[in-house]
Amino acid sequence: MAANAHGDAVSAGGRRPGGALEAEVLAVLRKAAPRALTPGEVRTALGGALSYSTVVTTLSRLHDKDVLVRTPRGRAFAYTPAADEPGLAARKMRQVLENEPDREAVLSRFVDDLAAGEEQLLRRLLGADLDPGQYPGQ
Repeated sequence: MAANAHGDAVSAGGRRPGGALEAEVLAVLRKAAPRALTPGEVRTALGGALSYSTVVTTLSRLHDKDVLVRTPRGRAFAYTPAADEPGLAARKMRQVLENEPDREAVLSRFVDDLAAGEEQLLRRLLGADLDPGQYPGQ
């Protein structure tokens, strides 16, 4: 992998790795938050090398994934992140869980794979005051 003029990783064919452009666009929007940006403003913030249609397509895809909120601004839309980074991670986790038929098994495996400190944090967040030995799979 090489780097483009902005220091972003690109393959030998000049293409970014999958999801890299979406990550760059999201980073620009997070930095601008809470102010919403139009595709033109996002394009400028990315250095102006991308076509306007590429930026619009990327923003539209992120909106379709519920990662961005868009509001009309003039003849275009302006975009803001739907949530902060922890909120987006939580959304992804919830989406994965919603697509699994055996949620109990998924949650059980998830908890089993947590480090001890993470498990205790989760228990605290859930308000669990039970002895750890009372939980299945322990």
